[in-house]
Amino acid sequence: MSFDTVIMVDWSGGRDRGATPKKDAIWTCIARDGAAEAPLYHRNRQVAETWLRDTLAAELAADRRTLVAFDLCFAYPAGFAAQLTGSDDPLALWDWFADRVIDTPDANNRFTLAGQINALFPGTGPFWGNGRPGHDVDHLPRKGRDRTGHGLPEHRATDRAAPGAFSPWQLSGAGAVGGQVIMGLPTLARLRHHFGPDLSVWPFQSPDTSIVLAESYFSLLPARLLTDHPIRDAAQVSLYARAFSALTDAEWRTVLAVDPTPEGWVLGLGHAALLQKAANPVLTPPPLRNDCFAMPQGAHWTPVDQALAHLQSHLSSVTGTEDIALAHAAGRILAAPVTAARSHPPHANAAVDGYAFAGPLPEGSHTLPLHPGRAAAGQPFAGTVPPGHAIRIFTGANIPAGTDTVVLQEDTTAGAAHIALHGPLKQRANARRAGEDLTAGEAVLPARHRLTPADLATLAACGTAQVTVHRPLRVGVLSTGDELRAPGDPATDGQIYDANRAMLLADIARWGHQPIDLGIAPDDRPTLRGILDAAAARCDAILTSGGASAGDEDHMSALLQGTGTLALWRIAMKPGRPLALGLWADTPVFGLPGNPVAAQVCALIFAHPALALLAGANWPTPQGYRLPAAFTKSKKPGRREFLRARITDGAVEVFPSEGSGRVSGLSWATGLVDLPDDAARITPGTPVTYIPFTSFGL
Repeated sequence: MSFDTVIMVDWSGGRDRGATPKKDAIWTCIARDGAAEAPLYHRNRQVAETWLRDTLAAELAADRRTLVAFDLCFAYPAGFAAQLTGSDDPLALWDWFADRVIDTPDANNRFTLAGQINALFPGTGPFWGNGRPGHDVDHLPRKGRDRTGHGLPEHRATDRAAPGAFSPWQLSGAGAVGGQVIMGLPTLARLRHHFGPDLSVWPFQSPDTSIVLAESYFSLLPARLLTDHPIRDAAQVSLYARAFSALTDAEWRTVLAVDPTPEGWVLGLGHAALLQKAANPVLTPPPLRNDCFAMPQGAHWTPVDQALAHLQSHLSSVTGTEDIALAHAAGRILAAPVTAARSHPPHANAAVDGYAFAGPLPEGSHTLPLHPGRAAAGQPFAGTVPPGHAIRIFTGANIPAGTDTVVLQEDTTAGAAHIALHGPLKQRANARRAGEDLTAGEAVLPARHRLTPADLATLAACGTAQVTVHRPLRVGVLSTGDELRAPGDPATDGQIYDANRAMLLADIARWGHQPIDLGIAPDDRPTLRGILDAAAARCDAILTSGGASAGDEDHMSALLQGTGTLALWRIAMKPGRPLALGLWADTPVFGLPGNPVAAQVCALIFAHPALALLAGANWPTPQGYRLPAAFTKSKKPGRREFLRARITDGAVEVFPSEGSGRVSGLSWATGLVDLPDDAARITPGTPVTYIPFTSFGL
């Protein structure tokens, strides 16, 4: 039942579009097994039909079963075909159109033919819309509201089931699909006759032939899944070709299980979740390489910048993805770029309360007659304002047809039938352009971006309802050492309370990850091994404190050594220096120093950016500021120093003690002073780099 090849076709009812790829033209895309080729542009229907015929012949010769899905209605509402052909058979209607449509690259008779068809029905209609200004067509009304008594439904059952589907009777204007149908059915008829018994049309015929034609609709999947192709039509054929070609045989049986009716059905309608999964499967990244932390030392001490560069180049996301509602996405990391589902604003609208008219106005006084009606936000004016007239308009209302400029109501004198105002007034004054903020199909936010509340507003404004995000990174925190006790537990003079775990768990939560408390591990390797085994099963990364050096009681380093992945980094920095890094059952482990100040500084400098990469985000670089020092210090060369600091009266002061055990200095400080590797002599007024804790996400 499945297909070897899927071809998606975005059809067009217009004239030749020229050699340069454009929107609102004909685009096709071939996909196999969930992988799509580059979308192809076809300048007119004649070129596209030749390509389709040749491509299907090649697929047939290669013994590949092929589905071709077109974004045009394969049938009309009930009663239409019988009036023209004497039969409800939609395929007979295809032949009827093929006999009567005249189509060249530069001209076609779709409007004239629609008028002739209307004449066969009672009343006025069903077709409406004429895209050629000043050229009326007999029996073809320009407005849909001018139709009456033709006796046909506005939509098919499948159109009513597909939110946003347009009527096949509309030939021009926004959302018109009627012209596509009239100009598409003859092509379908010719393909059907050319391939004969090798081709069937779903759902009217059993889809068990080598070639199957079907009707599709490019609003089944959320627009956020579209690629960043500059032309939306090309992105659509690529997305849907990829999605349909990824379906399994069983899934195809489900999708194709539709009872045939003369009105037809949209392929995939009612199976959006299945198609979305096929188009955007949840992917679990491969585990990190065993040597991801291995760094050619070259020297006894590793500079901070070299260590950071190594992490940035060797780590990658370890989390899968999921689709969630936009309202729940704050703080989550995008796993795929988001494009605007529609333009914002979707229509030119008024920036002020006032009166709309066609500008510009020259200098001097002017009086304009008022056109009946009004335009308000959510209540657009349906008609056209005559030249030289004005109409009442309110902030946020769509600019009515026939106008493009708005005058502020305070700048007018209004009567019952006229307004008076002074020029000059520029054309389009006080009017926002459609899409001036965001254009439909435009890239809005990139992958790896962490969503803020402001981002949610931006995405909501352009119609995004769901986003694909990385699953939260689960980070375990484990303290090690026989001397540690949990706060509140009894403790002797030889024991201390565990300060690191509460601090690191809070860090992780503030960084947007999911903290997991792994408790305190004793200095016993079998016990620690069991804790790590359990942690690796429920965590994506593990932070430990203590036991990260190379002594007899540094059990964390010893256990990681046994996995063959230990990298014992001696960082040329103060505080800190020892970092034990490795993998435990493919889970990255960051062994931080045991002293609280050193543990926190190493967490900020190394764990913060590394965990961001593991979570699927971009590498965050903290923002520092050059400010005058309010302290004196003589620094030796050869290592980077980070001092607890805060700003007082525009200058940076540092905590009186540099000891790593003085945890109170972390509460006193609002950031760190970053002193470079070189020697330095600092006196009050010397510029230093101050990095606030907020730059580390705290």
